[in-house]
Order: sequence, then C-alpha cells, then structure tokens
Amino acid sequence: MSSVRKCSRTGCPRPAVATLTYAYSDSTAVVGPLATASEPHSYDLCEQHALRLTVPKGWEVVRHEGEFAVPDRSDDELTALAEAVREAGRQDRPAPPPPEPDSTSGRRGHLRVLPDPIS
Repeated sequence: MSSVRKCSRTGCPRPAVATLTYAYSDSTAVVGPLATASEPHSYDLCEQHALRLTVPKGWEVVRHEGEFAVPDRSDDELTALAEAVREAGRQDRPAPPPPEPDSTSGRRGHLRVLPDPIS
C-alpha cells in the first residue's frame, strides 16, 4: 500500500509536493504545501507543475514561500498500521458474540425473511 500521492496532472508520474486550491470568489489560485489528506476540490501537484502554474488573465496566484519537499510517511500512521495488524493477528482475542436470531423475521443484507403465512 503506497501512501505517496501522485501529481494530478494527466500523464505526470511524479510525486505530489504541493496542493492547489481555487478561491473563485477572489479569482485566486493558492499553491501551498501538500495537504495532509486528499480533498475533492483541490489538486495535488509535483514541484515542476506547482512552480509553473499559470492562471487566466485577471486572476492572482498565491504561492508558498520556500521549497516543496516530498512528505515522509508519518510515524503515527506507520505505528497505527502496525498496531492494527498486530491486533488482527492476536490469538487470545475473544470472538464477537453471534447475532441473536429473531423468531418471527430476520434480516440479512437487503433480503428479509418473513414468517410462513400458513403457520
């Protein structure tokens, strides 16, 4: 499982180092450090595309001051993943109790068991 996000530009295989968001009401494009999570209305960009971004006439670009760097995996994320794997592999973990059956009707997924109308 790779946590390195790729550049959003079509055909660009480079890792993302910046996030582009638009403030439409201000006619502004903001290029900042890579966001911690991918957002639906933002775009991840590699360094080349982050530095070369152009906007329509009348728009403004606000760029992050300094260099962009490929983020390392967070130690917290790796620790959480390791603990989840360790917990899943434990042998002494109690089994969850089985669901109690309903005597008149039951529900399984999208299907429903109805009582026999004859009885």
